[in-house]
Amino acid sequence: MSDPFVIVGGDAAGLSAASKFTRETSERDVIVFEKGEWVSYAHCGTPYYVKGTVDQLTDLLSLSPEKAAERGIDLRRNHEVVGVDTDAETVTVEHDGETFTQPYGDLLVATGAHALTGPIPGATLDGAFTMHGLDSAAAVRAALSDPGESAVDTSIEYVDTALVEKYTDWEPPERVAIVGGGYVGVEMAEAFRAHDVETHLFQRSGTLVPPFGEAVGERVTDHLREQGVKLHLNTAVEELVGDEQGRVTAVAHDGGKTDLDLALVGIGIRPNTALVEDTPVELGDSGAIAVDEYGATNVDGVYAAGDCAEASHAVTGKSDWVPLGLTANRAGRAIGQTVAGDPSPVGDIAGTAVVKAFDLECGRVGLLDHEQAREAGFDPISKTVTAGSRSGYYPGGDDTDVTLVADRESGRVLGGSIVGEDRAAIRIDTLATAIEADMTVDELERLDLAYAPPFSPVWDPVLVAAKVLNGKLDGT
Repeated sequence: MSDPFVIVGGDAAGLSAASKFTRETSERDVIVFEKGEWVSYAHCGTPYYVKGTVDQLTDLLSLSPEKAAERGIDLRRNHEVVGVDTDAETVTVEHDGETFTQPYGDLLVATGAHALTGPIPGATLDGAFTMHGLDSAAAVRAALSDPGESAVDTSIEYVDTALVEKYTDWEPPERVAIVGGGYVGVEMAEAFRAHDVETHLFQRSGTLVPPFGEAVGERVTDHLREQGVKLHLNTAVEELVGDEQGRVTAVAHDGGKTDLDLALVGIGIRPNTALVEDTPVELGDSGAIAVDEYGATNVDGVYAAGDCAEASHAVTGKSDWVPLGLTANRAGRAIGQTVAGDPSPVGDIAGTAVVKAFDLECGRVGLLDHEQAREAGFDPISKTVTAGSRSGYYPGGDDTDVTLVADRESGRVLGGSIVGEDRAAIRIDTLATAIEADMTVDELERLDLAYAPPFSPVWDPVLVAAKVLNGKLDGT
């Protein structure tokens, strides 16, 4: 067919779009170009693979190439799209040293994001990793294993065997340094400690998992120390130091130098937008690709989704960039349906996220930072409360800290965070729903949430927070 739906990127957004498109129509072909081997995998599961909770890399695959073919998707791995001509409606593809041009009827850019390493000299040394991709996860797990006894199955078709075998020959590390105290840093601290490795975590600021706010950060800090993680807060890493063989041996920081055997850099990601740099496709203020409510760019027939694209924020109504798995899958699915002929909005984002820090469950949503809320035109007011996760007389409960942020004038719920050890994280979904519905604190307080002693006290911690903040609002 002469007008295929061409997709650049074979992960969450790309294959969600392709799958939905093939279910909705058989009148057009869909071609997915993926520059690597791995497709449609659970990136968020990689720390748990390194830890050993997940046994095999293939357990993290959501859609195998074989299943994609069964769905009628023309998936072409090891095909890198290196150029886009929006006037001619073609993409330029490189494969096995050859270049060819592929016409498209509609184009989806789903190129994802890349891990940041640039600010840290030495981040490319042997033994210095980012946790961005399954091959990185395989290499780290191999490095943690005894020589010759790698836990990585190198018979798996997609594994970078040379990389894994290189680290299989290393002695397991005794000391590891993690640079960055966000999602990746905290999750990988748990993974390394599970292997009984001395773990140092360096964070430039004084708060871990900053997007979750101070209340969560404080409990995570205390808990990581209880778990034996050596924290270096308010400590800027200057470089990773290597030996003559190019192997990382130390981390230099503003407090001195710490010897190490392995390093993990987790200082954030940035959207992959180089493909559209020489095209009329516009970027947003965040640096990601700007799109409308249907995931369409400013160029007819060109869409963008996933970690390379912006979306509309449910609280501010403005474009924002919050790269998360559900956002990518949901947007890709909606675009696939739209291109098939049934327009479907990609949906708003609220920055809803959860993270596990050893035994602690942490959740956040919306606007937590007061300065950001004020910049968005709100007058923020907040309150943090501590409440039991179950009825006091029922065993297994834990103190749950809930921070709730609202607009002083309207009472509208702007954001919140939750932390605790007993099913705390899932409670953030109540606040996410309240934000999507533009609820006020008063309306949140009157929600009829479920109660039974094994699951929640009569007043769920979220309702307690709403009740206390509502009283504060009434007093202003």
